[in-house]
Amino acid sequence: MRTVKRAAWLAVLVSCVVAVAAPAVAAAPRTPKAAQGSPARLHAPAAAQKASAAARDASRTQAALQAQTHAQGATRAQTQPDPHRSSKQRQSPVALALTKVTPSAVTASGKNSRFQLTGTVENRSGHAIPGLAVRLRYSAQRITSRGELAQWAAAPPSRLPGVTAPRPLQQASAAGGRQTWKLTGNAAAVGMRQFGVYPVGVEIVNAYQQVLAGFTTFVTFTGSGRGPRPLSIAWVWPLIDRQHRANDATFLDDRLAADLARGRLHTLVDAAEATATPLTWAIDPALLDDVQAMRQPYYVKRPGADKGTRAPANPAARQWIDKLKKASKNDPYFVLPYADPDAVALVRYGGSMARHLDYAYKNTGVAAEVLNRAPSMKVAWPPSGMAGPDTLDALSRYGQLGTDGAFLLSNSAFQENPQGYTTRATTAVQTRQGMRRAVTYDDTLNDIVSSGTRSPGAAALAEQRFLAETAMITAEAPNISRSLVIVPNRHWNPAPEFARSVLAHTQSAPWLRTVPLEKIIKATPQPRVFNGYPDAYEQYELGTTYLEQVRRIARNASLFSQVTTEPVRIDYTRAVLRMESAAWRGHGKRARAAREELARELDAHMAAVKVIPSQNALAGSSGRILVSVANDLPDQNVKVRLDVMSENSAKLQIGRFAAEDLVLELGPGEKVSRKIPVQAAGNGNFRVRLRLITDQGRVFGEDKIITVRTTGYGRLALLITGSSLAVLFVGVGVRAMRARRRRKAEAAGDGSTGVEPAATGVVASGDPGSPGAGDAAAPGAGRPGAGAGTAALSSGDGQLTDGRSGLGDEP
Repeated sequence: MRTVKRAAWLAVLVSCVVAVAAPAVAAAPRTPKAAQGSPARLHAPAAAQKASAAARDASRTQAALQAQTHAQGATRAQTQPDPHRSSKQRQSPVALALTKVTPSAVTASGKNSRFQLTGTVENRSGHAIPGLAVRLRYSAQRITSRGELAQWAAAPPSRLPGVTAPRPLQQASAAGGRQTWKLTGNAAAVGMRQFGVYPVGVEIVNAYQQVLAGFTTFVTFTGSGRGPRPLSIAWVWPLIDRQHRANDATFLDDRLAADLARGRLHTLVDAAEATATPLTWAIDPALLDDVQAMRQPYYVKRPGADKGTRAPANPAARQWIDKLKKASKNDPYFVLPYADPDAVALVRYGGSMARHLDYAYKNTGVAAEVLNRAPSMKVAWPPSGMAGPDTLDALSRYGQLGTDGAFLLSNSAFQENPQGYTTRATTAVQTRQGMRRAVTYDDTLNDIVSSGTRSPGAAALAEQRFLAETAMITAEAPNISRSLVIVPNRHWNPAPEFARSVLAHTQSAPWLRTVPLEKIIKATPQPRVFNGYPDAYEQYELGTTYLEQVRRIARNASLFSQVTTEPVRIDYTRAVLRMESAAWRGHGKRARAAREELARELDAHMAAVKVIPSQNALAGSSGRILVSVANDLPDQNVKVRLDVMSENSAKLQIGRFAAEDLVLELGPGEKVSRKIPVQAAGNGNFRVRLRLITDQGRVFGEDKIITVRTTGYGRLALLITGSSLAVLFVGVGVRAMRARRRRKAEAAGDGSTGVEPAATGVVASGDPGSPGAGDAAAPGAGRPGAGAGTAALSSGDGQLTDGRSGLGDEP
């Protein structure tokens, strides 16, 4: 029990010591106006009396802060918030947001010697919070390194030694209450003396002085003397998006329409149009290609859907292109390879996939077509700004960088400056094509600029951190001329006000001097040691299994291109490049769905150029079989060569024909047929294999099999038919001769004596209808008829025998 009491007294004593070490600066007395949101002010006279005490304790506070940061780093896993906790458990009872800090640079005198923080507070606890108030915390000790700056950014404001008296927030005290607050400080009152960055913080407390919410931010003080040498700074403005199409005619989604109208892409172009800060655009031609496609009616088919929908021409596409032309007309730009391929993954995969970078660069002309001007420079920007020697070689070769081009790389790709300060952005790397310039960008600044700025308060905090980082870089070596390049993430999605503000701060900050990227590229390179490509980055690349599937599609696409003829309206080159985009990193499910959709579309187009199978019967030992080829593509001419092969050449041989007769050129929806001569040696069913061949000699599509049924009765049937006709003609002739003899006999009978034989008399009676005439005529007339018929049949049998012998002699 005695130990517990001693611990309690010790805690009280420590609290008193902290209160003495961080004396509050006198604040204006509480008034109803202040309670309604008027600024809490730091008055210089009162603050001056306490400034020295705050300064004496600042160094001790920073030392404790650094020690705490190291301890937190060692136990970060234990202090991270549990992601499985409910949102209600993680949610603070008070929502605090910073909306603005003015001015961007605090001066030693004049109106800008006073700074003001503005924000909002909202009570979301569900009940009233008595005594809710806001207060300012600060430190009179400037930050001395970028490492210390990062520590303060992660530290709670309670670590700042200086503090003002709380200002009541009566409106926000009620349940669901919301109120705007303002806190004002003075450079002299805080204790700012030298150019540099100073941490400040804001806390929300209750009646028991318990901290309910807070944040730490920064103000930059320009000082009263001569400032440092300005830091040259250049902006690269990325205009890159996710891939939206499978083949050239099919969109996988309609998200691009929203981004063009009032979304991310609209924000980027709008901010660029409104600024005077020099920008260098980094443009993916595939994005402009997509937007151009939307200027006409287009087809949307989501992956896995059975049917798609037709979308009308999007007016936002035309408006966005016009706005982009206007915003960028005076700015230089460079293009990425078409669809921003994952160059590192393609080179790692090797073979023909690495050469796809060449196709990607050859398809960049769409950017010049849309913008009506060629790219201003050649810059190769690998994904994540990191690449190994082989990838740099490929980018340099296929991108044709030359001595006037440059790589755009992360600062992490090189070793840090042993002297401790941030080096110039211009350096050089060795490739197989020789030394090539490289421009490095600062990873920390990129993370700050690219961070999410759309949540409440995030934009203002990012702005202040951006100003603080650039000022800190300048202060590291104030007398050395250096340069800095800002390159936001490829798919940067800033809040509109942040995009405009950060460009305005770049232009107005006295420690910065804006320049075009081209000027930094042409500066004298500073030698640096190249680190190469970290192994840890490999896990973020497009995987080998995925690329193998894309390679299969690429082979089929190449095959399809060999049968299409001018004008080419269906081409899969760009579709394959879209499947290799670095935008698919981390989106395996969407990438797989898009790839499968593309494969289905390509298979359907390839199947539209086909041989139509049929059954052919060959009546005899030789003849012709009919083969048809169809082009069911709706708007594309094709050219193929028909190849015909017998699977049993000993029994069925393909006859001779002119090779050009089997080269087929078909228009859209056209079908052509060819009669192929064949010769059979025997009866039966024989298989004939049909295939289509490209001009390059590759087999197109699957082989088709037709069955030819042959019989040996073709010539025999002709002989039988001829013999039958001969018998018929002989019989008719015999009957005609008998009728003639009867007429002559009847004529002779009119002058007879009547002593001829009865048979003759009967025949001469001329009454063929009587029974006697019929009976008498049957034996005499029937025999000669039968004799003639037998002669004809014998002749026919002889012809039939000859015919069979002849068929057997056929080869």
